[in-house]
Amino acid sequence: MDALQFDMKLVRIAAMKLHLTQSESNNLITAYGNDFVEVNKQRYTQSLILMPEKIILDWSATDFEHLSATDFSRLAALNPEVVLLGTGSTHRFAQPKLTKALIEKGISIECMTTHAACRTYNILMSEGRNVAAALFV
Repeated sequence: MDALQFDMKLVRIAAMKLHLTQSESNNLITAYGNDFVEVNKQRYTQSLILMPEKIILDWSATDFEHLSATDFSRLAALNPEVVLLGTGSTHRFAQPKLTKALIEKGISIECMTTHAACRTYNILMSEGRNVAAALFV
């Protein structure tokens, strides 16, 4: 067999269906940038907590440096399956002593940049997961 010839039976084509995520009645992150997060085409320029069915704008945490155990207790009271902590443009990890309220309730926490948290939130929300994204903008 010539080096350029091959058996067509060995060639397989894989296809992936791509489709637009629909939020239906849930909150969907429709855009984000270095100083904003857009939810259902509404732009927010402050830190917020986002869940599929609610947006909390009065989160007392304004930046990563001022996170407290009380901030995580408030997140725990929302009873999500997982908390995505969007730490701004820099990936940082929250101190375990701060996240104790989540750990005690068996709630997972994932720390990542805010942009990564936005993308991950949309995926988990579209899967029907009860996710909370605590985002620093």
